Amino acid sequence: MSHLLLLGPVLAALAGLFLLARPGPRAGARLRLPEGVMLAHLAATGTAAVSLALQGPSTSALLGTAGVGLSARLDIVSVALALTVGFVGWVVLRFSRVALDGEARQGAFMGWMSLTLAAVLALVVAGNLVQLLVAWVGVGAALSRLLLFYPDRPRARRAARKKSLSGLIASTALLAAVVLLSRDFGTTDIAAIEAAVHAGQLPGDLWLVAALLTVAAVFKSALIPTHGWLTEVMEAPTPVSALLHAGVVNAGGFLLIRFAEVMLAAPGVLAVLALIAGLSALVASAVATTQPAVKTALAWSTCAQMSFMVLQCGLALFPLALLHIVAHSLYKAHAFLASGGAVEAVAALRRPGSVAVPDGRAVARAFVLALGIYALVGALFGIDHMAPQAVALGAILIFGVAYLVAQGLADAAPWALTWRTMAMSAAATLAYFAFHATVSALAVGTLPPPSAPDPLTWAVMALTVAGFGLAAAAQATFPLWAGHPAAAGLRVHLMNGLYLNALTDRMTRALSKG
Repeated sequence: MSHLLLLGPVLAALAGLFLLARPGPRAGARLRLPEGVMLAHLAATGTAAVSLALQGPSTSALLGTAGVGLSARLDIVSVALALTVGFVGWVVLRFSRVALDGEARQGAFMGWMSLTLAAVLALVVAGNLVQLLVAWVGVGAALSRLLLFYPDRPRARRAARKKSLSGLIASTALLAAVVLLSRDFGTTDIAAIEAAVHAGQLPGDLWLVAALLTVAAVFKSALIPTHGWLTEVMEAPTPVSALLHAGVVNAGGFLLIRFAEVMLAAPGVLAVLALIAGLSALVASAVATTQPAVKTALAWSTCAQMSFMVLQCGLALFPLALLHIVAHSLYKAHAFLASGGAVEAVAALRRPGSVAVPDGRAVARAFVLALGIYALVGALFGIDHMAPQAVALGAILIFGVAYLVAQGLADAAPWALTWRTMAMSAAATLAYFAFHATVSALAVGTLPPPSAPDPLTWAVMALTVAGFGLAAAAQATFPLWAGHPAAAGLRVHLMNGLYLNALTDRMTRALSKG
């Protein structure tokens, strides 16, 4: 049944080529073709998922020769992401058909959307290295055409130029990794390579492969400072921003998850990856809170979320990273598509009354209570048997709960708000442990658990937890020090993204002139 996973990418590619061949406005029923393809893909993937549950993971026979061709890997990773991409893709295509109605080039837009989805689907179900590499490059090439849908916009051209540069670096790194893996293991079958690494076959250059995969993931998923194109993608039609979350900007995380065994064999590389991703998440989330435009704030939020997802990979929590991709894809695609209506709804609201501001003691109590909730709920799920990396990640997430609790503990907060925030905090903590247990159980046999942390990993975890803890405390107490002159200056710098985008603009212009 694993071959059913190839149906979606093949049909989506054919639909895209058909629309590009006949791209006229008001293409009528032709514009519905990609939507029908996505529904067929979801049905085929659902059937394959049943086969996975009954028979376990498998790889289809190669439709090609000498390790080059099409093959599909059927496991929890490919099924989860193929269903996510198919569903989000169907929603975005349906939205695009209505939102761009009357556009002179709507047919071409829908065609490139379909080709982008075809490349993403071919990527997430890839059973061999060559297919994975070709699909990886194809995603970037098709996305660039969508970014340039309005080619007369200077910022659109700038975003496409920066995306092409990041894509070139990511693709070059992945190409080098593919060549090394093929040479070292004598096969292009991804499952066979992962099984060999799991069995202890560790070539001397495996750390280099892991480093190359890290470079590819960082540039593909727009971690700071490679994020410039992502924060300018709103120059393209809104559906493009939503489409990014159908496996496009998530592709870097998928790559790390797919080669989890390889990454786990290079703990030093994982530690560096965690540090890069943790710092990127902190910076991007701080910048996101200062953006006045909703789509720009969402773009910076995506950068922060992708960084946090890569941080999970750096901590070897691959099942949680997979869950993060699925959850983030669904909610962020909805956020972009609903952004226009959300702005109108907020503008229609009357101004709220006074805000309950927690003081330092309320924030301290909130952190204690949040940790208490975490310990209590964690005890129900056997936190003492969890990997230290998972416990550290839970501590980071609980800082968000502490911020929520702090609002309810402010002196001016009514009791109803206090109890509501406490209940929501307990529910969020319970959901975290429940989802963690579920996805870990589903990934058994496919994604490896984290190894016992070495001193370097312990140091990285300590720095990461401390960094997020300080950020949470600063956010909770911000109203208390917001009036300081230094806070105003910091806000200006954050609103400008710490000027990191300006630096990448200069580099891109210099390289393009060269």
